[in-house]
Amino acid sequence: MTHLVIRKVDEVYNQIVTDDMGIAQEISDHFTFEVPGARFMPQVKWGVWDGKIRLLNMKTLTLYSGLMHRLEDFCKSRGYTLEYEYDNSTNNFSVKEAKEFLKEQKFSLEPRDYQIEAFVDAVRYDRQMFLSPTASGKSFIIYMIMRWYLRPALIIVPTVSLVHQMYSDFEEYGFKSEKYIHKIFGGQDKDTDKPITITTWQSIYKLPKSWYDQFDVVIGDEAHLFKAKSLTSIMTKLIDCQYRFGFTGTVDDAQCHQYVLEGLFGPLNRVATTKDLMDANHLADFRIKVLSLSYSDEERKLVAPMTYQDEMKFLVNHEGRNRFLTNLSLSLEGNTLLLFQYVDTHGKVLYNSIKEQAGDRKVFFIHGGVKGGERNEIRGIVENESNAIIVASYGTTSTGVNIRNLHNVIFASPSKSKIRNLQSIGRSLRKSESKSSAVLYDVADDLTHKKKMNFTLKHLLERIKIYDSEKFQYKFYKVGIK
Repeated sequence: MTHLVIRKVDEVYNQIVTDDMGIAQEISDHFTFEVPGARFMPQVKWGVWDGKIRLLNMKTLTLYSGLMHRLEDFCKSRGYTLEYEYDNSTNNFSVKEAKEFLKEQKFSLEPRDYQIEAFVDAVRYDRQMFLSPTASGKSFIIYMIMRWYLRPALIIVPTVSLVHQMYSDFEEYGFKSEKYIHKIFGGQDKDTDKPITITTWQSIYKLPKSWYDQFDVVIGDEAHLFKAKSLTSIMTKLIDCQYRFGFTGTVDDAQCHQYVLEGLFGPLNRVATTKDLMDANHLADFRIKVLSLSYSDEERKLVAPMTYQDEMKFLVNHEGRNRFLTNLSLSLEGNTLLLFQYVDTHGKVLYNSIKEQAGDRKVFFIHGGVKGGERNEIRGIVENESNAIIVASYGTTSTGVNIRNLHNVIFASPSKSKIRNLQSIGRSLRKSESKSSAVLYDVADDLTHKKKMNFTLKHLLERIKIYDSEKFQYKFYKVGIK
């Protein structure tokens, strides 16, 4: 019987000890994945790279520590035995102990059962990759973890606005953020004697390994982004950081991306589903109206031979379509978020058109050129508004932005990305005192010609698959565009 020994290298990697290189190759093959879309990448086309990611280093036989549960499953399926040279047991920590601890903290919020369960798992296992849907209160779970460990902690977020938002969230929970939290973003000092650092990954990824040695706890918010090379380099510099927790509202369907995330943080742990939170009345009642825009026969013929890029250019410059989006935004009651993809050719056009006709109604424009602090101010203003319109890019607003008082979301640009769509939908799911329901207006474009479906209509079908899998209610409406 084949017997493998696992030796701890550091908090990032474990080493597989075996003299049988045939078994090592088996393990390598098991942890080798083709990167989605690799065949379109120049390195693959030029023959420089085969488009595969190999998580086991065959020279050192090292594998991400967070993948030990996957390795155990692999060994069990083949009848191999496995033993650890180090203590791999979990911590004894009960739900009762957790509730007693949380009660002592006197939080401003009462933790929900699923939040307590996530907190318990964090303490028991020291590392987890939490799948926590938007509006499930993941920042509160992060805060509970911070209060438990009381060790130097690094919280990594993707945008400046989320640095400010996490800081503010902690204050709302009763924390003295100014005293205990250091914020890092463009131009800010990287060194501090405060125990908690909240930073964008862009501000720290070039720092030397010695800077990371100060942290015992790391938390990656919006962790689905950590498959990127720069973010992975940050996590692999934290070789002495024992406590690792990733949080995301959704994960990529690609197996290789999920394995990288689990390797960096730990096993995937689904905190709750969006449907569960709706059924428990934690989230707003949510509906989707799919607005299928139909065009003239002349326009259908024009688009039929176009590339995807040409089709997008046609749509964002279509006066009738932009007029419809403007009128839709102005006709909806309550705070409305309109999401676009291209700033100059589409976002600015829609913003100017809406602003010009909005009268006394407040209209905001958010894109990559708007500073994080200003975005956070806009978020705060909208929280106290009842009929504002935000025209925003997907890139700056789909991920992590917390606006509780949002009644409507409009998808003004088509997208088939599961992560982007679910994150964008999440903007509208939070409940507030003045809001118990929300509507997504998914604007699609039917330019089918001679039974040949156009690119962006195919993207709609991908979004419908997402809605079905999440059990969202949706209904189709056909709208003629002139």
